[in-house]
Amino acid sequence: MGSSQEVLTAQPNDDQFPEGGYGWVCVLCIFMINAHTWGINSAYGVILSFYLTHDAFPGTPATIYALVSGLSISCALLIAPFIAVLAPVLSIRFFIILGVILETASMIGASFTTHSWQLFLSQGICFGFGMGSLFMSTVGIPNQWFKQRRGIANGIVAAGSGTGGMIYSLATNAMIQHLGFRWAFRILGVISFTVNLIFGLLVRERKPPSSPKNKGGSFPSRFVRSPRFILFVAWALFSLLGYIALLFSLASYARSIGLDADTGGLASALLNLGQALGRPLVGALSDRFGRLRVATLASAVCGVLCMVFWPFAKGEASLFAFSILAGLGAGTVWVSVASIAAELVELPAVGPSLAILWLVLFGPGTVAEVMALQLRDDSSVQGPYFHVQMFTGAMYLAAAGCLGAVMWCVRKGPN
Repeated sequence: MGSSQEVLTAQPNDDQFPEGGYGWVCVLCIFMINAHTWGINSAYGVILSFYLTHDAFPGTPATIYALVSGLSISCALLIAPFIAVLAPVLSIRFFIILGVILETASMIGASFTTHSWQLFLSQGICFGFGMGSLFMSTVGIPNQWFKQRRGIANGIVAAGSGTGGMIYSLATNAMIQHLGFRWAFRILGVISFTVNLIFGLLVRERKPPSSPKNKGGSFPSRFVRSPRFILFVAWALFSLLGYIALLFSLASYARSIGLDADTGGLASALLNLGQALGRPLVGALSDRFGRLRVATLASAVCGVLCMVFWPFAKGEASLFAFSILAGLGAGTVWVSVASIAAELVELPAVGPSLAILWLVLFGPGTVAEVMALQLRDDSSVQGPYFHVQMFTGAMYLAAAGCLGAVMWCVRKGPN
């Protein structure tokens, strides 16, 4: 039997992090959940383009539609602190079933809307809370099963949103054109209910024993006041602003340069294809070269592409190429946020730390697409979306700068 000192200094062993087994089943399940939450939400870019070009709700300004898109994401983030508080009392299955019910109700409800304000309640608030319940209750589970393979595991589950976004951008556009947007919502509701319920019930929590110094998962109050946490939050904030502006503007941008709805839907689908490919790649590279380093580089490359490539993407081929390349790094925040947090704090403190981060992102997430639409200028000689493109690129570059500063703080040592 080892001494008490050996127990205190022991590193997590293979029993604490199986690095596989049923963990891979959980990875597959969360991949499918992300595909039918964030993936369906990604299709809002196609729906937004339809709203703007067909005057679906007469007299509704573009900013109202943009607020709906931001509200769904911000409500998903807003619910995070409540899940963190209730998680010790209620099981993960409760939040999964709640999320399934809310998301399905939102899609069915949206199909019966007759006024734009009803979109706030259905497609915005209700969908956001449902998506948040599913996402927030499962986002940390790969960290419980993996340590050495944590980056690739988080990359695979994050790729679910890109895969779902690719499929549902194309499917939603086709359904709207052939069946109308109301039946498109109903079909999405039935599909999401079936898939999320089945795979959600298969997800299993596994909480490795915490070390004595963190027994009980005390809240890291000193950490959340430190420069590295503030910079970590700033990275997520700037990444979110850039991500939403890019994700929901691409289909409308395609229409603004004279391309048809099918081309705009395909551009959004290819952006999500880039995310489906890029997120596991970012995760695998993170395990090999360091999570902070790879996330910083991916954010910077996406920013450069938005500022240098996007303004010149005025034809189908160039727009499709930009969509795939930008997608490779566009969703880096969703791949890396949990694994980076696990490097900055002990595992039991990851949940509370992320809860604060999601809460801070609520406001920016709500207004991100509104800001992008307000930057649209039809009189600009460079094109109506030139300012949107510069804004998006600047956000990703600012995010890269913040994460680079986090690396400097880590190398400097404890704050």
